[in-house]
Amino acid sequence: MQGSTLALGFGLGVGSSDVNLSRGSGWHCHCHSKNSERTQFSSKQDSTWQSNSSKCLLRKDLPRNLHTLLNGRVWQISKFPARRRIFIVHSTMKNNKSTMNRTIEDELENLAVLTVDPSLASHKAHFQYRYTKYLQQKQTIEKYEGSLEDFSQGYLKFGFNREGNKIVYREWAPAAKEAQLIGDFNAWNGLGHRMERDQFGVWTVYIPDKDGNPAIPHGSKVKFRMKVANGTWIDRIPAWIRYATVDPSNFGAAYDGVYWDPPPSKRYEFKYPRLPKPEAPRIYEAHVGMSGIEPRVTSYVEFAENVLPRIKANNYNTVQLMAVAEHSYYGSFGYHVTNIFAPSSRSGTPEDLKFLIDKAHSLGLRVLMDMVHSHASNNVTDGLNGYDIGQTAEESYFHTGERGYHKLWDSRLFNYGNWEVQRFLLSNLRWWLEEFQFDGFRFDGVTSMLYHHHGINVGFTGNYREYFGKATDVDSIVYLMLANSLIRNIYPDATVIAEDVSGMPTLGRPISEGGLGFDYRLAMAIPDKWIEYLKHKLDEQWSMKEIVLTLTNRRYTEKCVAYAESHDQSIVGDKTIAFSLMDKEMYSAMSCLQSPSPVVDRGIALHKMIHFITMALGGEGYLNFMGNEFGHPEWIDFPREGNGWSYEKCRRQWNLVDADHLRYKFMNNFDKAMNELDEKFHFLASSKQIVSSANEEEKVIVFERGDIVFVFNFHPESTYSGYKIGCDMPGKYRVALDSDALEFGGYGRVRHDVDHFTSPEGVPGKPETNFNGRPNSFKILMPPRTCLVYFKVPETSHLTGDSTSSMVGKPVLA
Repeated sequence: MQGSTLALGFGLGVGSSDVNLSRGSGWHCHCHSKNSERTQFSSKQDSTWQSNSSKCLLRKDLPRNLHTLLNGRVWQISKFPARRRIFIVHSTMKNNKSTMNRTIEDELENLAVLTVDPSLASHKAHFQYRYTKYLQQKQTIEKYEGSLEDFSQGYLKFGFNREGNKIVYREWAPAAKEAQLIGDFNAWNGLGHRMERDQFGVWTVYIPDKDGNPAIPHGSKVKFRMKVANGTWIDRIPAWIRYATVDPSNFGAAYDGVYWDPPPSKRYEFKYPRLPKPEAPRIYEAHVGMSGIEPRVTSYVEFAENVLPRIKANNYNTVQLMAVAEHSYYGSFGYHVTNIFAPSSRSGTPEDLKFLIDKAHSLGLRVLMDMVHSHASNNVTDGLNGYDIGQTAEESYFHTGERGYHKLWDSRLFNYGNWEVQRFLLSNLRWWLEEFQFDGFRFDGVTSMLYHHHGINVGFTGNYREYFGKATDVDSIVYLMLANSLIRNIYPDATVIAEDVSGMPTLGRPISEGGLGFDYRLAMAIPDKWIEYLKHKLDEQWSMKEIVLTLTNRRYTEKCVAYAESHDQSIVGDKTIAFSLMDKEMYSAMSCLQSPSPVVDRGIALHKMIHFITMALGGEGYLNFMGNEFGHPEWIDFPREGNGWSYEKCRRQWNLVDADHLRYKFMNNFDKAMNELDEKFHFLASSKQIVSSANEEEKVIVFERGDIVFVFNFHPESTYSGYKIGCDMPGKYRVALDSDALEFGGYGRVRHDVDHFTSPEGVPGKPETNFNGRPNSFKILMPPRTCLVYFKVPETSHLTGDSTSSMVGKPVLA
């Protein structure tokens, strides 16, 4: 043992699995030795420190710079007198002069998140504590593993790897009494492949090649067999397995691990480079398995060939893939992961998934993975839960008891403070980034990770005490900080999004400032508001101010990805927005060969407006779920016992949008034009967002985003002629996008060849005299249930008539 680091937290008054102290209540510390053994020291109000082994005794009233011999180790304790500061404790072996002396006091006293939002100052101690834990854990990893990057290459040590002329297999299972490797290669008899255990609970076996070939053939089945405390032998899929399959002819059969090491001739080699990080992501959320028109599971190759071109044609720049990691229950939508390093075998092989991602890159599309580190499947036979055989949390991937179980999800919860769990999860991130060339992640279920209560039966009001207190799971927060730090180091252009419904402040601020390091959070309140309006309010009851508040209610400097509906709003028991608007008439009244019914007319108009105002005002990125761009009808229902294991509603009916005589094409055309508008004017990336009017009586919303002006008329009947709208810059404006255009299923009531010249408003330098707070204005025609976008024509422009109207889409004149 070369050395140890003793870290003490003092007077921080925050909740944590390791520390929960108020000022003056005593001491609590952990001694981390090089072999990751942990000796705990703690104190009560008036007691001595005592280790679990009763070998170490220290008085609470330690004099400064006291040197005390503990278990053969020399400890030098240094403390700073300032309130709420951190004790730095150095450990040095006798005969070893090296020490770790990295003072972070100044950094802690000046965390930038407190400058960005001064109202967080009352929770300064919390930010200091969690940032200190992050730095301490990162430093400890660097000391004993070399670096965070080295630590995250666990897949080069664990699971199956080649070392010279043999295969080596390692598994962390400290609670096992004996272990064997079994599989097709040894006729499922592990007596000849017994594994040896080291002091950390890692089991290892070497399998020499036979006749110059691997003893375990590529594609053959394997499992880990271990003997538990009661003498029983149990079989499990290796935790680090890279591919797992199930016998499709055997209903309910458990998955088998598959040794995946294709020969060079069968390995997919990436041909196209990754793409630069876009200034604003326009995300197409997709599920490969349900992406086909036929009622069956679609393959990676089919998705690449048939769906990716559609995504590109609609001007998205990012694809977000759901249900990538293996999950034995298809109906879980990919959220009950059983094999975290293995791509779902339902849709093909790992090489097929690589082809999909490379194909996306060739089309100019980045690919994000829906990453589920918030919980794991409760399955025992084919999931990680099978390694929980009653041991302590220190020897398990999961917490024990209630803390290790999510009662609403029926799944297991990771012990994020465990060294090997951190290695496992961080390595998983690196595996998907490097082996498959993903461009980032959307972290699922982050709210559950952030709090000990997991957000269950908790309503978040925005009070900061709800985010920074004893309910906060600091171990989990430290893991997320480590994860984002690793991702940035490996691939600086990665995009990382958090699914958090609580709205935790600093989630989207850099780690160096004291934040958690995400690029974006999902704006999850927006779809809830649209559902509320569609289900419970008449059109006349829609509040323009409430819509604006919902869309703009996000933290300054923390970016959001806005969406009107995702997969969540389409699953069984709910409806897509289009189906909520038009319901049964989508079956009979969508033909262009007849005049639209009032229901369909209203439905298509509001479908366009809802999605567009969400995109334009709701965030710094935009997301749409597969099929909703053209108003996919009905709902999503995966095969299950309750529907007779049917795939009927677990597919996408592309034939609807491809049919030229159906009205679905109009919503798809508008979706394409929305994205093209951002491609040309970059409004999503603009920090300029000014709402000048939200008129309840007229049902009109006017705002500027970047250098373009948006106007939404939600009134079901009123047309406004000569309607005055405010703007920033003087000059000549023309239509950039018009939802009432014929190609979008409208009536073509707005002329696109008309120049709109501004008039000055008020006294220069006196904003209170302006029109709706804007120094200039111009007048427009505003039909009911229509949204319009105007751009300022450059002074040198010679565009006229048709050429101007084609800024977005084909020329449309009326």
